[in-house]
Amino acid sequence: MNWSIIGILIKKDLSLFFRKRFIVALTFLGIIMYLTIYFVMPSSVNENLEIGLYAPGVIPPAFTQIQEEGLEIEGVESEAVLKEAVIDGKYVAGVSLPADIVEKFMSGQKPDIKLYFTPDVPQETRDAVAVIIRELAYLQTGQVLSIKITEEILGQDMTGKPIPARDRLRPLLAIFLIMMEMMGLANLLSEEVERRTIHALLVTPMTIKDLFTAKGITGIGLVAGQAVLFMALVGGMSEQPLIILVTLLLGAALVTGIAFLIASISKEFMSVLGWSFLTIIISIVPTFSVMFPGVTTDWAKVIPTFYLIDTVHRTANFGSGWSDVWLNLLILLGFCLAITWAGITALRRKFR
Repeated sequence: MNWSIIGILIKKDLSLFFRKRFIVALTFLGIIMYLTIYFVMPSSVNENLEIGLYAPGVIPPAFTQIQEEGLEIEGVESEAVLKEAVIDGKYVAGVSLPADIVEKFMSGQKPDIKLYFTPDVPQETRDAVAVIIRELAYLQTGQVLSIKITEEILGQDMTGKPIPARDRLRPLLAIFLIMMEMMGLANLLSEEVERRTIHALLVTPMTIKDLFTAKGITGIGLVAGQAVLFMALVGGMSEQPLIILVTLLLGAALVTGIAFLIASISKEFMSVLGWSFLTIIISIVPTFSVMFPGVTTDWAKVIPTFYLIDTVHRTANFGSGWSDVWLNLLILLGFCLAITWAGITALRRKFR
C-alpha cells in the first residue's frame, strides 16, 4: 500500500466531510444534546421493592396478604421463570418456597426458603428482603426465627452497586453518536461514486486497496473519536478504559462497513437519509435490554449492536474484564469483518 496516497485521501475526505454544514451541525448538536440528556437524568435509583414469588405447594396466607407501601410481591409459575425474571431485572429479588412449607410450619420445623438476587443488588437490599421474609414467616406462625434462608446470586458477579438511570443511558447515547456518523460517511461515499470522483482517482497510481484503507481510516477515526470523547466526558472510561476503547473502535469499524453498504445502494442524499434512519432504528433496539431489562428477548442478539451495547454497559457500569466480555468482542469482530467485506464488495461492483 502507498501510505502517502492514503494520507492524501484521508485529508481530502476530512475536508469534504467538514464542508457538509448539515452533517457537521448534526454532529456537534448531537454531542451537546446527548451530554445534556445524560446530565439531566436522575443520578439515583428507584427504591421500590418488587419481589417474585414461586410456591410449588400451598402459599401461606401471610405471603399473599401483605400490604406495604413500596413493596410488591408477584407470583410466577416456575422456579426457572423466577430466576430468569430476576436476571432480566424484572424483580429485585426472587423468593422460592419449598413445597412442604405449610406442613413444616405446622410441625414446628424450619423450612428452607431460597432468595435469588443479581450481583448488582446492594447488601442492604438483600438484608431488607430477608427481613421481610422473616416477618412474613412470623405473621404466619407467630414464632421468631421459624425459617432458614438461603441466598443465591444469579448471573455474573459484578460490583454490587445499583446503576443510576443516566449511567444505563450511556450505551444508548454512545450508539446514537456512532450511528449518526454513518449517515455522513455514507453520503460522502455515495456522492463520490455518483460524481465518478472515485473513477478519476483510480486512474492515478492509487489502488483499490489504498482507496478502501483511506476510507476505513477516515470513517473509524471520525466515529470512534466522538464516541471516546463522549464516554470520557460522562465518566464511561473510568472502568477498564482499554476494553471500552477497543469496543468503540470495533463499533466504528462496524458503522464504516454499514456506510459502505448504504453508499452502494444510494444515489442521492435523501436515499442515504432513508437507509441511515432505518438502520439507526434497528440498531438501537438492543439498548432497551439495558435501559429496561426484560423488555427484549434473545432475538435482539441477532442485531450486531447488541454486543457493542452489552459490552459497553457491562464494562463501564460493572467493571467487567476481558474474561467476561471476550465472546462479545469476538462476535462483534466477526460482524465487522462480514459487513465490511460485504460493503466493499458492493461498492467495487458499483464503480467498476
